[in-house]
Amino acid sequence: MDSKFRSRVSWREKLERMKEPKIVDIPPKMQKRFGKGKMLIPKPLDIDALIRKVPKGKLITQSQIREKLAKDFKVDATCPLTTGIFIRIIAEAAEEDLRNGKKSVTPYWRVIKKDGSLNPKFPGGVEAQAKRLEAEGHVIEFSRSGKPKKVKNFEKYLVEL
Repeated sequence: MDSKFRSRVSWREKLERMKEPKIVDIPPKMQKRFGKGKMLIPKPLDIDALIRKVPKGKLITQSQIREKLAKDFKVDATCPLTTGIFIRIIAEAAEEDLRNGKKSVTPYWRVIKKDGSLNPKFPGGVEAQAKRLEAEGHVIEFSRSGKPKKVKNFEKYLVEL
């Protein structure tokens, strides 16, 4: 799966670039959603480590990842924007690793949205994610236009963190 985005910096370098997570005050624009308090800006490798723990046949939502990180770092919330960006970087790094001959990569395709829908920003889009999930035994529900939409009964397959 070739990426639409080209960069001089490899996805693996982007994944490993941020060395330390940051804890900041929840920005005023986000306080309506999260309230006042502290927010974690995670490092990508912390997210990568969580995704690697998701076994074959199981799923995890982006929300679960954020909640687990917030709990682990004893903060009120984890930044949804950077978490989403970092999950995309993890996915691209995994595909880059596969192209470079690595056999075992982070199973990013097991990350779904909180409503069970697939991620169109992953390499190969929702079609590629659907193929990988079907190969692990999941049933994919399709939209009227025939595009993969979400994992059927996804709640049954969510990991316990």
